[in-house]
Amino acid sequence: MRWQIEHQKTSGPPGPLKTPARDPSFPLSAADLEPFRAGRESALYDLLGAHPCERDGAAGTRFAVWAPRAEAVSVVGAFNAWEAGRDPMSPVGDAGVWELFLPGVGPGALYKYHVRSGADGTPRDVNKADPMGRAMEVRPGTASRVVAGDPYPWMDRTWLEGRRQRSAPTAPVSIYEVHLGSWRRHADGSWLGYRALARELLPYVADLGFTHVELLPVTEHPYDASWGYQTVGYFAPTSRYGTPDDFAYFVDKAHRLGLGVVLDWVPGHFGPDLHGLRTFDGAPLYEMGEETRAVHPDWGTLVFDFGRPEVVSFLLSSARYWIERYHVDGLRVDAVASMLHLDYSREAGQWEPNELGGRENLGAIAFLKTLAKTVRERFPGVLLFAEESSAWPGITASPDEGGLGFDFKWNMGWMNDTLRVLGTAPERRPRLHTRLTFSLHYAHQERHLLPLSHDEVVHLKRPLLEKMPGPDEEKFATLRLLLGYMWTHPGAKLLFMGGELGQRREWDEEGSIDWELLDDPSHRGIRRWVRALNEVYVREPALHALDHKPEGFEWLDVHDARHSVLSYVRWRPDWEDFVVAVANFSATAWPEYRVALPAAGTYQVLLDSGDPAFGGGVRTQLPESAEEVDYLGRPAALTVDLPPLGFLVLQRTERYRATGTG
Repeated sequence: MRWQIEHQKTSGPPGPLKTPARDPSFPLSAADLEPFRAGRESALYDLLGAHPCERDGAAGTRFAVWAPRAEAVSVVGAFNAWEAGRDPMSPVGDAGVWELFLPGVGPGALYKYHVRSGADGTPRDVNKADPMGRAMEVRPGTASRVVAGDPYPWMDRTWLEGRRQRSAPTAPVSIYEVHLGSWRRHADGSWLGYRALARELLPYVADLGFTHVELLPVTEHPYDASWGYQTVGYFAPTSRYGTPDDFAYFVDKAHRLGLGVVLDWVPGHFGPDLHGLRTFDGAPLYEMGEETRAVHPDWGTLVFDFGRPEVVSFLLSSARYWIERYHVDGLRVDAVASMLHLDYSREAGQWEPNELGGRENLGAIAFLKTLAKTVRERFPGVLLFAEESSAWPGITASPDEGGLGFDFKWNMGWMNDTLRVLGTAPERRPRLHTRLTFSLHYAHQERHLLPLSHDEVVHLKRPLLEKMPGPDEEKFATLRLLLGYMWTHPGAKLLFMGGELGQRREWDEEGSIDWELLDDPSHRGIRRWVRALNEVYVREPALHALDHKPEGFEWLDVHDARHSVLSYVRWRPDWEDFVVAVANFSATAWPEYRVALPAAGTYQVLLDSGDPAFGGGVRTQLPESAEEVDYLGRPAALTVDLPPLGFLVLQRTERYRATGTG
């Protein structure tokens, strides 16, 4: 097999990303395709798809596509008047792959594959977009576009060299989730492009103190309202916002601003559009064979066939491509529960047990474990997030220990319980007190991320601010309370755009955030509060370094349901410092409320949701020092006037030592 090493500029990525790429000027061989057929190929993009190159001194493009049951495949485009059969492809061995070199066709050319098949005895002729296409037309066009193979001139070497440290289990992870098409728009309603978003969105996110920006899927999709979750282009950044190089520029700029980029990625199901993967060669190929098993009952999408090795190679290669080609720092895998369970949202008769008689999708489980191992070995420091809503054990455990190998699991239980309590009238919250604390019973069974995502502010669920009961003053106070509790609770953080300023309307993918709200001091206060929370969270090791270890969190008072107050301590790893959080979930002020503390001494307020700078009414004043007294099993207590719906973070001004000496 003949290879060439892709040229890397000195400002480009370090060693782990400097991988060999196959020279497209040579024809494919059967040996080239053996790993693909075995489900072990993670660089399929070097073999299949459209690759500009030279052969015998002629510039052109090599095309290759997998269509094992096709009777004939040809390349069609403007270069041959879209005439089927004019440029026929030839099979490569018996792998089901077809190949053709077309001289004179170069970057920018639109093309499709014309697939002729008769898999069920009925002749079919259809034009298909390239499954490995690296760019596509802007909708409503559906053709693929040839992309130049020149490497992007990356300037993020320093970022990549430090990525492993920034993604360590002891590092802070705070994510701003974004739908690029509706964060902000031009005055005429048109989208901002990747480069404009790099200029406007990324400095905004960095200023708010987030460590990462997460993008709803930018993998190409035909329907705007699918938000990218009904993908047809698993290797193509959507052309809505620009070119592949424009997207690379966006990621590069994020890294230079100190932001990681997480990409939503959807390997569980794909769009049913006929120009895409569906019945690609005249019969189910990428999807499950039977219609009842292939169509997802919730979304009308098609479920990948994880038992087919070539499909596994396709998906592994997609994940690797985004990491390697675009330097993304994490993949958030959508709908993992639907991948793991054969009977997910299905009635009896709509699914078949696995070969062991169970409901587990053994192929999907094996794929996810292989994905985790591939990412760990090739790209240390790249994070994997599981949007997983069931009680499946070991989501974040190592595959070698029987787990799936994710770095984080979305904590849907915390989200549901907390929003339910805070959406209830304050006088009823004492009866729901244990829902606020239940998450700590399982918080350290997995490495969790706390999500307040796009899913919670659409489909008549109401935006975060409007979920809160009471008049505006209480709504804003409760939202600050929610965010304070989230940022000091164990787990990484994720907030969907608009949540940082108290959006009043549900998210609408056809509009943008209501930026005019920032003319109101209460909305500006929410944004300042998020910035302050991030600043303290990132700066203070007690709030993140032991996030995933039970010894990093202790309740000071978990039982005060009568007052709807919780207090707890977060420890630094050296046990020589800590922070204390006090949350009043009641709409009643509690004068001279006693808070148990790990040590006596003088305390300062790190965060106070009642500060007028954040839209509150008055700052909380602390006494000169905590008293040395046995209270709730602790050696000290502090008496403070707790404001209604108030949230405080306190820190001792003297260094604490575990021996108890001040």
